[in-house]
Amino acid sequence: MDMNTLVAIIVQVIAGIIGGQAVGAALKQAALGQLPRILGGAIGGVGGAAILGSLLGGTVDPAAAASGLGSALNLNNIVGGAGGGAILTGILGAVLGGMKR
Repeated sequence: MDMNTLVAIIVQVIAGIIGGQAVGAALKQAALGQLPRILGGAIGGVGGAAILGSLLGGTVDPAAAASGLGSALNLNNIVGGAGGGAILTGILGAVLGGMKR
């Protein structure tokens, strides 16, 4: 695994955790703890970025790809990671909230 791939995955995980925390804070009725928010966000972040990357064709700006960090900080990783983390955390909150009733 090269360094660009590893940095991209780290960006996806961080963006997913941020998205998961935002949705977890918005869903007060689900009463999610920190662990489900973090895990749901991280897993959803990587998955969401992979799905968005495949839908957009995985194109990277050549100027941004010249630097190691620039290729990881693209639309696919940040928006896909945050969106995927938010979606998976929302689903997890709905499932755990339904199980408590």
